Amino acid sequence: MDIKIRIPESEEEWEDYFDLRYRILREPLNQPRGSERNEGDETGTHFALYDDEKLKAIARLDEHSLDVAQTRFVAVEKNEQRNGYGKLIMYAVEQEAEDKEYTKMILHARDYAVDFYLKLGYEVIEPSYKLFDVLQHFLMEKDL
Repeated sequence: MDIKIRIPESEEEWEDYFDLRYRILREPLNQPRGSERNEGDETGTHFALYDDEKLKAIARLDEHSLDVAQTRFVAVEKNEQRNGYGKLIMYAVEQEAEDKEYTKMILHARDYAVDFYLKLGYEVIEPSYKLFDVLQHFLMEKDL
């Protein structure tokens, strides 16, 4: 195992990054290519976890407010889930947020991911929204 977490560097790495985001987070909801991108991609901090140079997980860190950061678009390659990659990328995102002196992290977890975030110390605040009127999300937060 040779795990590295970094920002994608080449055009091919960025294509792989957005392809993973699409395949895991949008394609199962029958959304078109392109729906995996948004305006925050220009300003967010991107994380890509590579194991032996193969992309396994991604995430993005955004500023929510002056002292609150938000994690978005966390995705782990389907056949690599439950191998610890999600936890590793979340630790990296949280460390970056702490380094930037944020005191709290928020996220909107899909209903099936709530237990994962609970294990990382997040707490459910309230139901937040239904993505594409289909998938319930929950606002969760954690003090950093």
